[in-house]
Amino acid sequence: MSDAKPVLLTVDDDPEVSRAVERDLRRRYAAEYRVLRAESGAAALDLLRRLAARGEPVALLLVDQRMPGMTGVELLAAALAEAPNARDARRVLLTAYADTDAAIRAINDVRIHYYLTKPWDPPEQHLYPVLDDLLADWRATYRPPYDGVTVLGARWDPQAHALRDFLGRNLAPFRWLDPEQGGEGAALARALGTPALPAVAFPDGSVLARPDLMTLAGRVGLRTRAERPFYDLAVVGAGPAGLAAAVYGASEGLRTVLIEREAPGGQAGTSSNIENYLGFPAGLTGADRTRRATAQARKFGAEILTPQEVRGVRVDGRYKVRTLGDGSEVTASVVLVSTGVSYRRLDVPGAERLEGAGVYYGASLTEAMSCRDEAVYVVGGGNSAGQAAMYFARYASRVTILVRGPGLGETMSQYLIDQIASQPNIEVEARTEVAEVHGDGHVEALTLRCADGALQRVPASSLFVFIGAAPRTDWLDGVVARDAHGFLLTGPDLPRALPAAHAPAAVSPVALADAGASGRASGRVANWPLAREPYLLETDVPGLFAAGDVRHQSVKRVASAAGEGAIAVQFTHRYLAEA
Repeated sequence: MSDAKPVLLTVDDDPEVSRAVERDLRRRYAAEYRVLRAESGAAALDLLRRLAARGEPVALLLVDQRMPGMTGVELLAAALAEAPNARDARRVLLTAYADTDAAIRAINDVRIHYYLTKPWDPPEQHLYPVLDDLLADWRATYRPPYDGVTVLGARWDPQAHALRDFLGRNLAPFRWLDPEQGGEGAALARALGTPALPAVAFPDGSVLARPDLMTLAGRVGLRTRAERPFYDLAVVGAGPAGLAAAVYGASEGLRTVLIEREAPGGQAGTSSNIENYLGFPAGLTGADRTRRATAQARKFGAEILTPQEVRGVRVDGRYKVRTLGDGSEVTASVVLVSTGVSYRRLDVPGAERLEGAGVYYGASLTEAMSCRDEAVYVVGGGNSAGQAAMYFARYASRVTILVRGPGLGETMSQYLIDQIASQPNIEVEARTEVAEVHGDGHVEALTLRCADGALQRVPASSLFVFIGAAPRTDWLDGVVARDAHGFLLTGPDLPRALPAAHAPAAVSPVALADAGASGRASGRVANWPLAREPYLLETDVPGLFAAGDVRHQSVKRVASAAGEGAIAVQFTHRYLAEA
């Protein structure tokens, strides 16, 4: 590939406008990009073909909609089909006010990332902020000629999958080579002396053979140990709620640490495209959102520890001490639990044996390109399953969504249902579930149980599971009140002590929790030591809060989880002021 600067291409048939756009782009971006212009769709398409032949990357297409012969939308559609180097470029449509409807349609037709209306003066206000953001996104996913971390391992090796998934979810750049496929992977294995696989090779020539995730995290620059012995706010879990709390807490001057056992982003971080998130009409990936949020949290001074697991918490007066997986301890005045939920395991023969070798829980996007021209099955009817199916459909020959219910209407957003219906290589099988997973070393086939009870064996290469939601709260057993499913009870849902005249001689904690959650009991919160009532997101331990999916009867949406994380910081301030 050429080492030329990435290209910013502007296309407009009006020479005066074309020169003005080129001038503004050069003024801002000439140091890092090569700015080119074309004055017709045909000329732009010819230029893109020549750039592709030379292997030169294209970072941005800024295209006017109203051009004779070929509209902006038509040019973008042709570029996607004929210029491979432009498929990952950020696509921006330049429109007049009257073209707004066409721009909106273009979001769906050619997946434009933004549309700008003329005039854009001053560019410092109307042009550069938009392009800065889009180009930052492009650079985050752009893969230049490679000189970085390499994971060497077989596709169906569960440990190799775990390494790739860990690096991908932690936004650590890497490439993967499979030595079993020959070529560069086999050559690298020979050059390294065929170490125990999977292995991770680094640019300095060093190699880690079968590394544990903590060791790998240290080598790629992730922080695993706290810098301070004491914090104002300790957030456990770096999903949308935890990241929001870290951003707001740190930005408001609280000494904040965020502890995550796997990777920032939570389940939302694995989403291939979140299209109903406020303010992003073209959608954004979970990785994009996670990258922005973690950068924002670090910008304000929050520490992010990953991979690091909280094994327990004890209360020492007004302080909470958390014991981490490596045996160290972190003390804070306030703890926010935002550990989210985990997908439930598929309890059928063969599923556990082939986990990581064709059976995956959640959207394992690192596996998507490996599924090219294969048959993929997705189990689940929620938005996460729908987003994954749409993403896998780019690569797989066929994606089949299996749902136990009558269809997707009761569990999935309508926009996703419409997209799935329009995707020719996605099928939905209602009232169907997996009865058994088959394969020798990796998934080769599934046995499906249909609505009438009949069993059908079908070939398959990968099975992605999105069923149910189990909270990660075992480490809080006996510390705070939980409902029957393990979700944390907070505020008005906390169990209440029965009035003395009606209380039985002994009431079990489970009975109290059930009574409080259902609203049947009244009176003070059981075992609550303060004169005030618990705050909205506070558990029955003062200063220990819960936010996001881990909380009893929370709204399972990214935006609501982020909102709860922000609100929890306001209650943190109140709690600290009480001291």
